[in-house]
Amino acid sequence: MTHVENISLSEAKTLISGALMAQGVSSEHSESVANALVAAEAEGQAGHGFSRLGDYVAQVRSGKINRDANIASRLTSQTAISTDADFGFAYPALDHAISEGISVARSYGTATMSIKNSHHAGALSVQVEKLAAEGLVGLMFANAPPAIAPWGAASPVFGTNPIAFAAPRRDAPPLVIDLALSHVARGKVMHAKKTGQPIPPDWAFDKDGQPTTDPAAALAGSMAPAGGAKGTVLALMVEVLASVFTGANPSLGVASFFDAEGPSPGSGQFLIAMRPSNLGAFTDRLEMVLTAIDSLEGARLPGDRRAKSISHARAHGIAVPAQYLDLARELARANV
Repeated sequence: MTHVENISLSEAKTLISGALMAQGVSSEHSESVANALVAAEAEGQAGHGFSRLGDYVAQVRSGKINRDANIASRLTSQTAISTDADFGFAYPALDHAISEGISVARSYGTATMSIKNSHHAGALSVQVEKLAAEGLVGLMFANAPPAIAPWGAASPVFGTNPIAFAAPRRDAPPLVIDLALSHVARGKVMHAKKTGQPIPPDWAFDKDGQPTTDPAAALAGSMAPAGGAKGTVLALMVEVLASVFTGANPSLGVASFFDAEGPSPGSGQFLIAMRPSNLGAFTDRLEMVLTAIDSLEGARLPGDRRAKSISHARAHGIAVPAQYLDLARELARANV
């Protein structure tokens, strides 16, 4: 059984940012990464939280993540923003793009945000919720290293290529939907490997295409797609938006997010922000739909479990495997 330690959200952020700054990452970028990882932990996505810190540090040290990234955003039209992450962390690039996107969408009704030369974007829910908090409807698409084979094939071509959506609600946290196009997010498999836990047999295949409960074999093989053939078609759609449209590397050219070997991933993210013409009317209509769902016996609104997890984390902190906290503390004491 994995030993865990409870820690407050503010302590967690300070610990992660301190560990990154000790590696020469700027305070701004370190804080951005810490905010994203802790937000993922708070909503119950441990595979995008503390478990990533050791991998990130190894990649900063090897140069796979550019610790000195000079993020640049520019308008390519009135409503289109293009951001170059300069092979650094995705999170500060997303911060830049979303900040610009909110301003543009408020002025013109819509905004698109394209990010290239990027890295692991973590829990996409964290990013789209920022748009919903400003009264905007948000969509996000991201590509990743190859992990899913086209339907009928054996070799991975697409990443888990997640999609996220968020919409503002009246007197309630935003509606947030976040899903990978694999049966489960690959980060959950990596988390299981690091904590020595088996995975369910329907999560992934080994290199020979056979179902496996061994996370190491799964990471060497491929992920089961969500929805069979439909999942692989959706993965292709995400690929077009996140890499072809943005100018980022396609999934086949994206190096691993997990190890320090090889070139920078150079992955891509694409976001859309839309301003409802009448926010009050929009939220009223949305509540009608959500109330109809919630009234059905056995039905559960998407994001309910996430919202409860966040509320609990804010009040009581988060339970993190002690091995991750020990590593973070050791890294925070280290010099570049």
